[in-house]
Amino acid sequence: MLPMKLPGPKARALIKRDSSVISPSYPRGAPFVMDHGRGTEVWDVDGNRFLDFAAGIAVVATGHSHPEVVKAVQQQAENFLHISSDFYHSKWVELGEKLDEIAPFEEAAVSFMTNSGTEAVETAIKLARYHTGRSNFIGFTGAFHGRTMGAVTFTASKPTYHRGFYPLMPGVVHAPFPNPYRPVLERPSGEDYGETVVRYIENEILGHILPPDEVAGILVETIQGEGGYIVPPPGFFPALRDLCDKHDILLIVDEVQSGIGRTGKWWAIEHFDVEPDIVTAAKGIASGLPLGAAIARKSVMDWPRGAHGNTFGGNPISCAAAIATMELIEREYMQNAVEVGQYALDALDEIMARHPSIGDVRGLGLMIGVEFVKDRKSKYPAEELRDRIADLAFERGLILLGCGKSVIRLSPPLSVSKPEIDEGLTILEEAITLAEKGGK
Repeated sequence: MLPMKLPGPKARALIKRDSSVISPSYPRGAPFVMDHGRGTEVWDVDGNRFLDFAAGIAVVATGHSHPEVVKAVQQQAENFLHISSDFYHSKWVELGEKLDEIAPFEEAAVSFMTNSGTEAVETAIKLARYHTGRSNFIGFTGAFHGRTMGAVTFTASKPTYHRGFYPLMPGVVHAPFPNPYRPVLERPSGEDYGETVVRYIENEILGHILPPDEVAGILVETIQGEGGYIVPPPGFFPALRDLCDKHDILLIVDEVQSGIGRTGKWWAIEHFDVEPDIVTAAKGIASGLPLGAAIARKSVMDWPRGAHGNTFGGNPISCAAAIATMELIEREYMQNAVEVGQYALDALDEIMARHPSIGDVRGLGLMIGVEFVKDRKSKYPAEELRDRIADLAFERGLILLGCGKSVIRLSPPLSVSKPEIDEGLTILEEAITLAEKGGK
């Protein structure tokens, strides 16, 4: 496939205007200026067509501008655009009821609606402190929970997120996340590496650093996103749940990227048969409209009126979009994530067999990571190669995003079809071949 001449003239002009008025802190992935999108396909302002395998960082769950989501937004917009949390509206209640229905624990669930995943994490942090009366937390290296001051303290995927912002929130200690491909702890023979990490937390962190009775919660991504699309070993979450139960610590799972059907279940934690105490959601919950939620056991969300609140959380238009989104996911796209996700993983295994620069392929549903290495024996991260592959794929009409040190993430809309997977992976393999040869 021949590369396109990107960015085009209209895109270049808009990028120049952007540079004059928009914060330089945004981590732009490619010179893509969007004009419109339908499903998995998007077009830039110069008329170039792309397949979107990033989906706004796993946000556009039902595809770009799904007619049912658009209709729900239009109908709600005709009624009213906003009512603050000082009052009530039916979409808010309806969404809360749906979240109670699908919450990954048996106990009744109560939700706090937010504008974003970061806000949902901040809510969980505050709630855990209030409910337990404790101040300290445990997080994990490689984690990404957001960029506001509390959330960014837990974030530990890149030093860039901390540089220039110290002191951060006190009371957070990080443990190594159980990465099966890159373990950092010595594992006894026969032991699940996830259990090794939990034993480290109990013996080294709770045994030497934090008194267990002063730890409010353990905050963890069920599958690490920004850290490299890392799926932990099967023993990790059961052991972590046992540890939390032993010391009356809240288990808080961040499902901002992995939740709402992305892995083929409502929540990735369901793959591990473990019930958390609080779960955070956002990204794919409303097909692109700003919305998040902290969902907790009713017995945990026990704070009084005025303890926490916001102005825009639970916005009626976002709630309407979320209800339509969740209906579509439940009706057809969650199963599509299972089937098409496995189809993509099988195809990537075949591609991996042809390309020694691929060290690992992993994922659940349509949350898939492809890790590039200098060689498979050393597993040394091939960051420059990964970046070059993403650039070459973009020039040929495929939008991708990196994560971790040398991983390309595949997080297309949950509505993606097998033919679109075929087209996208054909472009990806062409980009890999060219990058391995040092070509253009």
